[in-house]
Amino acid sequence: MKVLVIEDDPTVGQFLKRGLEEQRWGVDLITDGETGERLAASQPYDLVILDMRLPGKNGLEVLHGLRARGFASPVLVLTAQDAVDAKVQTLRAGADDYVTKPFAFEELLARVEALSRRPRAIASPVLRVADLELNHDTRDVRRAGEAIELTPKEYAVLEYLMRHAGRVMSRTLITEYAWGYHFDPGTNIVDVVINHLRKKIDAKHARKLISTVRGVGYVIKG
Repeated sequence: MKVLVIEDDPTVGQFLKRGLEEQRWGVDLITDGETGERLAASQPYDLVILDMRLPGKNGLEVLHGLRARGFASPVLVLTAQDAVDAKVQTLRAGADDYVTKPFAFEELLARVEALSRRPRAIASPVLRVADLELNHDTRDVRRAGEAIELTPKEYAVLEYLMRHAGRVMSRTLITEYAWGYHFDPGTNIVDVVINHLRKKIDAKHARKLISTVRGVGYVIKG
């Protein structure tokens, strides 16, 4: 297993890293949320151990960001908050399990092992919305069987919308996924890319798949 530990406390971080490495697992240790999120989204980690209290971007924001990017591996949260509502909040945000600080390493190890044994869903490489198809392996996009040429950013935005078909995705989430960082809130880069996608995907068809939800974002649905 390859594990990413995002923990700013050097004592706790090194304790986890050493203990997991003794189990013959590969471990990377990152001390801030923004770097940790970027690394998790770019490398094939089997598990992320995420502290909630991080400098800059806190653990809950990192968790939201990872799930928005489509990160599917388990996330085990470390939290000093024992309140039920805090635990419920992390689980609803996409955490698979949590351990309350202070903790015994044996308990954390048992939870990590349990998460590692969970079967992974076998995802199809093809995303479909009505007669629109996107093949993640070949990066081919077709509507009603006709090939559509997209730029890398157009492809990234379309893939993100199709992975969340039927859900309204905000401009901020689309930007974080496709560009990997925050733009000036006043920029219209997402709107420009969406307009290009509409011309390429919807213009020739009576049935429009991409819709605007004013003041919220965009959605694709059949």
